[in-house]
Amino acid sequence: MTNLEELVQEINRFEAIISEWDESQRCVAVGLKRAIEALHKAALTNLIKSLKQESMPGLRHAVTDEVVYAVLLYHELVKPPKPPKPPLAQRIQTALEEVRPGLKSHNGDVELVAIKPPDTVEVKLIGTCSNCLASTLTLSQGVEQAIKNHCPEITRVVAVNNNPVVNNASFGLISPFSSKITSTWIKVATIEQVPEFSVLAVQLAGNSLILHRQGIIVKCYRNACTHLGSALDKGKVENGIITCPSHGFQYNLETGECLTAPDVSLQSYPVKIKNDKVFVKLQK
Repeated sequence: MTNLEELVQEINRFEAIISEWDESQRCVAVGLKRAIEALHKAALTNLIKSLKQESMPGLRHAVTDEVVYAVLLYHELVKPPKPPKPPLAQRIQTALEEVRPGLKSHNGDVELVAIKPPDTVEVKLIGTCSNCLASTLTLSQGVEQAIKNHCPEITRVVAVNNNPVVNNASFGLISPFSSKITSTWIKVATIEQVPEFSVLAVQLAGNSLILHRQGIIVKCYRNACTHLGSALDKGKVENGIITCPSHGFQYNLETGECLTAPDVSLQSYPVKIKNDKVFVKLQK
């Protein structure tokens, strides 16, 4: 009997018989099995060492036999075969699917444009991701990293047809009183309402802002991380630094500077205090 399938069936038959024995009998059988396996593994290990020194071609030929390979694999003396990798295009699409939910949550998306062998992929950020102030970060820390995780052979991920245009209207606040007014000061809180060790979120003209106080100095910023636009008001504030609860980007609340990626900062708004009331200047 040399057929692997028949040999395995015979082993399974005896294992089924032993499984019906009482515990003490099973323990004896299992102990005998382990002792024989240990002997075989030691012998096979020595044989492999000898063949490696004297005849590597002979060892490679022996492993091509399915019975020999099955026994060596059982004793963990050879590595199991690696499953074939899916095609490159399929792995890239898998990577894009991983980041797509996060992009779509901010009205953005990404699409594959081209694969340029041997190591370059071109993608296109679309929606809000295409003109976001942090589109470069979105590409490098989200899309690019996901692609490289799935496709180690890819070393360059390039965004094409991606012309960042800052839409000032999306970052400024339009006065709710009159379209003819280009800017105005609006009361948003009292100074006591603005915390020193946290932030206060306020809504004005359909826009979300955060306020932070250091002594009598109050700062106002757009309530949106420059990375993917996540709200910051639930983030942890420590030593004047707020951490985005979504992706960990950190900002200095005194200056609005992004400590994670210094090239981008929080959108700030002018603040003045009068009679313990905090006013923010809305700009069109």
